[in-house]
Amino acid sequence: MAWEKEFDAWIADFLPDLEVREEEPMSRHTSFRTGGGAKRMAFPKNPEQLVLVMDAAYKCGGRPFILGNGTNLLAPDEGLDRLVVSLTGLRAMELEGEDVIAAEAGVPLVRLADFACQQSLTGLEFAHGIPGSLGGAVYMNGGAYGGEMSQVLESVTALFPEEGIRTLGLEEMELGYRHSFFMDHPEVVILRARVRLKKGDQEAIRTTMRELMARRKASQPLEYPSAGSTFKRPVGNFAGTLIDQCGLKGLTVGGAQVSEKHAGFIINIGGATSSDVEALMAKVQEAVWAKTGVRLEPEVRVIR
Repeated sequence: MAWEKEFDAWIADFLPDLEVREEEPMSRHTSFRTGGGAKRMAFPKNPEQLVLVMDAAYKCGGRPFILGNGTNLLAPDEGLDRLVVSLTGLRAMELEGEDVIAAEAGVPLVRLADFACQQSLTGLEFAHGIPGSLGGAVYMNGGAYGGEMSQVLESVTALFPEEGIRTLGLEEMELGYRHSFFMDHPEVVILRARVRLKKGDQEAIRTTMRELMARRKASQPLEYPSAGSTFKRPVGNFAGTLIDQCGLKGLTVGGAQVSEKHAGFIINIGGATSSDVEALMAKVQEAVWAKTGVRLEPEVRVIR
């Protein structure tokens, strides 16, 4: 029996209320707006459902892929013969004590930063304009404008396939520049995280968030689908600067283009496919290596 049929039968017996979609276009769930259909996509509403879905996926051979807001992903045009598990339904969030926020992996960073501001807690201003989810930000130690998750994370609760649910402290997460323990162990599913912040002035916090958002709008091509910064920051330089210096702004493959506003962004100017984006990324890497000797490493995750 095909894995998806076995999975469907299991869901019908044990989780009949779970939303599962067949051949769900990944283009609806990625910020590039590209990607073919996922064989099955499940939408658990809480961690308990998620644990059961993951167990079923492994038993059926569905090769589960965990999806947050899809803001840093490139999905294949031909689709995914996998079970994609969306965490967008895991959005519980609460204040613990005076300065700790506990939130589930599907909470959008914008919402988390706004909640912190409402509690007069400072430390998450940098996250206000990042379009991803908390789980995704933990996964890649996301950050912007001098701030990153490693500065505020206290602990993460995650599902380990063989061990069950464990809570990891900051050191165990092995956080570095766009790197974490979870990137080296993709089978581990982030369920929730605790961030420790500091008391601050609510109006000052809100002002900082507005200023950072204004900087984003002024310098980034937010009007086009993209995955944000396409490449990681090379040591001692900036990817966008190198790409610009190589005269690559406006370089186009199909519907994918190196943004003329910010060379660090590859954007979908209309009708781009994932193959277009990948081909353009490769051209940029080749050109920058040839002219500068710097190898650009993708920040965008390409899934298969």
